[in-house]
Amino acid sequence: MNRFTILGLGFLITSWLLYGCRVQSSQPTLETDFYRIIHATPKAMNGQKMYVTDTGDSLQLIDPITDARRSFSGTSYQPWTFQRTEIDIDVFTLPFKIRSAQGNLPSQLNSNFNAALYLGRRIDLYNYHWKPITPTLAVRQLRSRGFGYGVFVGIGSTAINEFVVRTPIGTEYEGVVLDAGIATLYDARIFNIGLAIGLDYLTDANRHAWFYQQKPWFGVLFGLNLN
Repeated sequence: MNRFTILGLGFLITSWLLYGCRVQSSQPTLETDFYRIIHATPKAMNGQKMYVTDTGDSLQLIDPITDARRSFSGTSYQPWTFQRTEIDIDVFTLPFKIRSAQGNLPSQLNSNFNAALYLGRRIDLYNYHWKPITPTLAVRQLRSRGFGYGVFVGIGSTAINEFVVRTPIGTEYEGVVLDAGIATLYDARIFNIGLAIGLDYLTDANRHAWFYQQKPWFGVLFGLNLN
């Protein structure tokens, strides 16, 4: 594993720890939109889909079917959890791929260039709670987490040499591969990190001799939101 890969992995792990469960601003507000209530008081509201308006010190919930409206203020909505689901489009890179053993070759860790386009479903969870400051003062906080799963297609490179092909090729070069697979993401708001399982397809004439042609691999991904 080269120095660049080690530094990249260190950055990913550190960033994940820092942003794993981000607390929003000191005066947090939820974006006005439709949300499903996951946890609320009263419990009868759990599972309902509402249009939510957050003014900073109170919440207004509007039933999209009946137009019924309810307002909650202060600690009356502690703790409440809302869920929003949407289509997610991302671009990401794979700092490394882990390939399984093939023939006499042991398992491989490759850090070649890889980039992919991801399409999936994202689930965001928003949790309100109140942090006590004094016996008579509490500060509202809003924590958010995001998760996703979907499919991806991409392009990358891989080292082609006598050790990874079944027949002699007489030269060494960086081959172009197309890859596709499934991935699961953790949305840290500033960026996405996650895990992927995919297959590679070598595009040149040596594809039939390449040991890893259409063989599954496992990797870590890092990317940015496009929507």
